[in-house]
Amino acid sequence: MVLFITMTAIRLQNLVKKFGQTVAVDGIDLDIDAGELFFLLGPSGCGKTTLLRMLAGFIDPTQGIVMFGDKDVTHTPPNKRNSGMVFQSYALWPHMTVAENVAYGLMIRKVSADERRKKALEALAKVHMEQLADRKPNELSGGQQQRVALARAIVVEPDVLLLDEPLSNLDAKLRLEMRSEIRNICTSLGITTVYVTHDQKEALSIADRMAILKDGKVQQVGTPSEIYQEPSSTFVAEFIGETNFVQASLTDQGLSTSFGILNTSKQIDATEAICSIRPEAIAVCDSPAELNGFSGTCVETVYLGEVAQHKVQVNGDIVLRVMEVNPSHLGKIGDRMHLSVAPKDVVPLLV
Repeated sequence: MVLFITMTAIRLQNLVKKFGQTVAVDGIDLDIDAGELFFLLGPSGCGKTTLLRMLAGFIDPTQGIVMFGDKDVTHTPPNKRNSGMVFQSYALWPHMTVAENVAYGLMIRKVSADERRKKALEALAKVHMEQLADRKPNELSGGQQQRVALARAIVVEPDVLLLDEPLSNLDAKLRLEMRSEIRNICTSLGITTVYVTHDQKEALSIADRMAILKDGKVQQVGTPSEIYQEPSSTFVAEFIGETNFVQASLTDQGLSTSFGILNTSKQIDATEAICSIRPEAIAVCDSPAELNGFSGTCVETVYLGEVAQHKVQVNGDIVLRVMEVNPSHLGKIGDRMHLSVAPKDVVPLLV
């Protein structure tokens, strides 16, 4: 199959969108590399869908600039941007066959019928759907319809591919399958892709990089591992995964908490901090640990086979969540538990 995709970088400069007095997108600056699978991630109302719609040209920004490569497309209409869009609802024409749906954008571009059919079949082959080219959408499963929608987006050889929560209507098993499918397609084509979702695991599993949004502003940009392991704020730490927050003060010995001194390998720029410690970063020990060791009382244990989830009261009303992989410490409520955490996993955040 031959699809010629031009690798195009995206740059957003001071992008703002207001709806009346409501600021949906608030001064966003963002650089997305050519060929990158980039996620916009955040809670409902954070501005991610509005941002995607401005990239598609469906709405104009109140101010700011949208660049595709060296082209200013800020006020360019959608049909002149050469972008492909995959919608949450698939948006397939029910009276058209699969091949006709995929070829629709080519028909608008006045490509000949023979060439349309050829390119549509090539795009369908890319998503493993060429054998169903002559079926109607109502004869397809949800996952198959999503593949058709993806083929329709890539057949026009877009500079940029835009995905708006494309897996939200699929069941859990299909979502897992389609995650890797989308990743493989975007990687093989080298197409710059912007993907909107509120699903943290979806973003962590396939993104090259991501931006975390809140209240129309970018909170942090980075790779999945950077954002998970080194969040820039308590909001990012809590949004992107489960964590424990521990109040701490900087002393000559390290970070002083209510249950002991913790050492960290991270840089600290303040005397007071809130430490983020992931549950899976806390080790359950047979005996007290010398470095970053502390003990507590088990108040809950949930055994899940490959993991056990513990809640351990370490001091007063402080209860830490601990995730033990391949668990071997399945004690009873009230048992003493010895814990430790590596300095690299103690992440101090500004109060």
